[in-house]
Amino acid sequence: MKRILLSAIAVVMITTCSMAQGFHLGAKAGANLGKINGQSFQDGFNLGYELGAFAEIDFSKSLGIQPELLFNQTNTKVASDGSTIFNVSTGDNIHLNYLSIPVLLRINASKLVTFHIGPQYSILVNNHETTLQNAGNAFKNGDFAMVGGLQLNLSALRIYGRYTIGLSDVSDVANRDNWKSQEIQFGVGLRIL
Repeated sequence: MKRILLSAIAVVMITTCSMAQGFHLGAKAGANLGKINGQSFQDGFNLGYELGAFAEIDFSKSLGIQPELLFNQTNTKVASDGSTIFNVSTGDNIHLNYLSIPVLLRINASKLVTFHIGPQYSILVNNHETTLQNAGNAFKNGDFAMVGGLQLNLSALRIYGRYTIGLSDVSDVANRDNWKSQEIQFGVGLRIL
């Protein structure tokens, strides 16, 4: 099944690139202010980071797509009632590392400004075993989200800001409230090709 899915993605990407009027590759890095909503976690955003690569595929002057591959770190803290789930102390940090794959619609308002909107799927690459040692896997392996943002295009330099809202419950603990992710991201990218 994985081979069929990867083959289908490859065919779509090759077809899309062959129809594109503009194609560019680049790297990006930035700050990731993230949080997990739920009674088990303290309210407020915590600083993390993101690193990755992007492709800009323009079909016309005003429209295109921007697939990305990002490594995101989301940090959160356990609330006072979260200790019953994790068997940890109030205020302990939880670090969740995700491999995120957003596929964003690019709306080029001008040469300077581009708007982004689209879906993102994130794959959890750790379950923070040290904090959750007695609770097993408290977080699901995947998170589906929607992304919206703005990018400034300064020649090869990209400056961006975006908001990501999780649509799926990332809790894998029975009989608990829904845990949903939120992220505010700021960063810079460099078009290499």
